[in-house]
Amino acid sequence: MKNFILQNENAIYFECKFSCDNVIFLNLSDEKYFITDARYTIEAKEYAKDCQVIESSNLIDTTKEILKNNKIKKIMFDPNDFTYATYLNLSENLKTQFIAKPNFSKEKRVIKTEKEIKLLKKAAKFGRDGFKELAKFIRKNGFNQTEQFLYFKAFEKMSQAGNLDISFEPIVAINENAAKPHALPTNKKLKLNDLLLVDAGVKYKRYCSDRTCTSVVDFEKFSFKREQKFKNKKHQKVYDIVLKAQLNAIEKARVGMKASEVDKLTRDVIEKSGYGKYFIHSTGHGVGLDIHEYPVINSKSDVIIEDNMVFTIEPGIYLPNEFGVRIEDTIVMQNGKAIIL
Repeated sequence: MKNFILQNENAIYFECKFSCDNVIFLNLSDEKYFITDARYTIEAKEYAKDCQVIESSNLIDTTKEILKNNKIKKIMFDPNDFTYATYLNLSENLKTQFIAKPNFSKEKRVIKTEKEIKLLKKAAKFGRDGFKELAKFIRKNGFNQTEQFLYFKAFEKMSQAGNLDISFEPIVAINENAAKPHALPTNKKLKLNDLLLVDAGVKYKRYCSDRTCTSVVDFEKFSFKREQKFKNKKHQKVYDIVLKAQLNAIEKARVGMKASEVDKLTRDVIEKSGYGKYFIHSTGHGVGLDIHEYPVINSKSDVIIEDNMVFTIEPGIYLPNEFGVRIEDTIVMQNGKAIIL
């Protein structure tokens, strides 16, 4: 459908290379309208491409007026994008029929352009730099620091002291806290031979990076490299299984597979090792302007993997009250195979 309406910032950015937190974007065949308030019009006129910027003190009224003037019969919208109140206001006393199509913008963005892949690679590189800086801090000053303090340091190091936005709030988890996939930082302190899980990412020109490393705490040689030598035998055993599962999927993922088959590549390894019930989330998710995009890599997805799709491969094993291990990289499908960004 050529007529659609957007309110999501990243969806709007994808259409016109600019967005803000108070905007309605209308695409009516060949006419595009960026409707915003006086706080944003100067920048919108400077940066928004191929659309008419309209300043308004009431975005909904202005939108309705444009729809009426253009005699628009039908318009597509994403029901995840609008509050119920906004939807009611928009559709009230209007002859235009609103057609709900969930996630149509994410579907549009599932195959990345070469330019987008370059930006995602750059984001991944900056993300890796952030992990290196955080590792350096942990080697020098990490001993006895709390998860909360290390979480603050993850913010600082990942963002290059505020030069970059982070793509989500970092996860910093020690030992049994790492058994919670989205652990909140506590006042638990970092000690020698602890297991430390860090999940973090940054944005470069709005495109996200996403990576998880699980490491053994050794204050002389500490690193977020994939090769880890744990003193605790169970830590090592579980770590090796998760790494094997992750590498199996990265090595064997192919264009033409279903997303569920990619999920199976990690899940089978973990299930064969007897830890199947402790792998409690999907294998991965698309990454782009949003940290969670399409495709979704889970056991139910029939989506066919195509070249230029970008997604994470992040198996994990979580043993409640003991510890958890997750290993994650963001990959791009190119020439039929998975390449780590």
